[in-house]
Amino acid sequence: MRFDHYDCSRGCPVEATLEKIGGKWKGIALYHLLEGTKRYNELKRAVGNVTQRMLTKQLRELEKDGLIVRTVYPVVPPHVEYSLSEKGRTLAPILLALRDWGENYV
Repeated sequence: MRFDHYDCSRGCPVEATLEKIGGKWKGIALYHLLEGTKRYNELKRAVGNVTQRMLTKQLRELEKDGLIVRTVYPVVPPHVEYSLSEKGRTLAPILLALRDWGENYV
């Protein structure tokens, strides 16, 4: 991970991580992808009350950052699946820790 555009004080790695997984829907989408590959509508239902536009935007950002893989199958209608990349799977302990903390906090 490159940190050259951050103020690399002691919190620099935290800032970089939050930039990649921050946003209301990114963490939730990543969490649901821990279960395995999901089609777009399946993921949208799992994530909850998110607009198609916002989910698509955040999924594109996750794909650009190399955290998820988007696979398009050339059929009609288009069949699109999302899964965690190898890099995205490294977030599993963080996402599960966030879940556990949330269960105790809520």
